[in-house]
Amino acid sequence: MIEETFLTTEEVLEYLQVNLRTVYRRIKAGKIPAVRVGRQWRFRKRDIDAWLDSQRARGSRPAVVAPEVAARTASGRPRILVVDDEASIRDLLSKTLALAEYDVDVAPDGRSALERLRLYPYDLLIADLKMPGMDGLSVIREAKRLKTDLPVIIITGYSTEASAIEAVNLGVAGYLTKPFRVPQVLAAAAKAIGE
Repeated sequence: MIEETFLTTEEVLEYLQVNLRTVYRRIKAGKIPAVRVGRQWRFRKRDIDAWLDSQRARGSRPAVVAPEVAARTASGRPRILVVDDEASIRDLLSKTLALAEYDVDVAPDGRSALERLRLYPYDLLIADLKMPGMDGLSVIREAKRLKTDLPVIIITGYSTEASAIEAVNLGVAGYLTKPFRVPQVLAAAAKAIGE
């Protein structure tokens, strides 16, 4: 017989890297599978993992929306493009933002990010500053040519005063240094989108 692993609310907060309000909102909406045991919530780990997989699959699917259509999808959720050359960062941001009810697309480099920006409308761009080939500042300059009012958040492990000044001059909405905490990203995204 296989023993079930149940998580407490605190363990789920750490596992999903979200805040308590987000978890309770998802439970109430029936989006996170949970079991009430007395006055406590318990979460079956395999249910959470299956739910996470479904969120990742939905969040990373390519969109089929024409460019002239408003950025928010039929679900009414804001659409975010994440560009980072590190797969682990793309995966973390995609999972986290999908859990916060954003539609998320990812790109592994600047060129593919610009291609997506030309094809689909976005409410927010989150870009790594230092990437091979086209760096984040170049991506932001091009993105701003395509959509001047596109909010941008930069994430970087290589912050310099010059890059920070240029980012400010380009009108970025947020500037996060690695390692960042997930709540910082969620707060910066909500602020940039105006939520």
